[in-house]
Amino acid sequence: VQLVESGGGLVQAGGSLRLSCAVSRSDYMINALGWYRQVPGERRESVAIVAGDDSPHYADFVKGRFIISRDNAKNTLYLQMNDLKPEDTAIYTCAAWLGHITVAPDYWGQGTQVTVSS
Repeated sequence: VQLVESGGGLVQAGGSLRLSCAVSRSDYMINALGWYRQVPGERRESVAIVAGDDSPHYADFVKGRFIISRDNAKNTLYLQMNDLKPEDTAIYTCAAWLGHITVAPDYWGQGTQVTVSS
């Protein structure tokens, strides 16, 4: 499974960005997809996950601002980020689970930089 992110960039506070994650076709059945983020020197944190039943799970710090969605026909995962704040600046990485989301992801993308200026 290969995951390729796109859509990162520089945006002013209050602005929006949409991240995409292209998921390569695989013989493995992907159960869930999600987004993590990491600031250099800090721990990587979960941002949003969409489970196999399409139920979304959000970190408290993005609830009401970010929306995760998946287009199975296009094999693509999205993260719509609204009302961005400088503290959202990080490398955002796509992740995929073959099993349950309570364990670590099985696959990771390379990440895309999101920078929010004040």
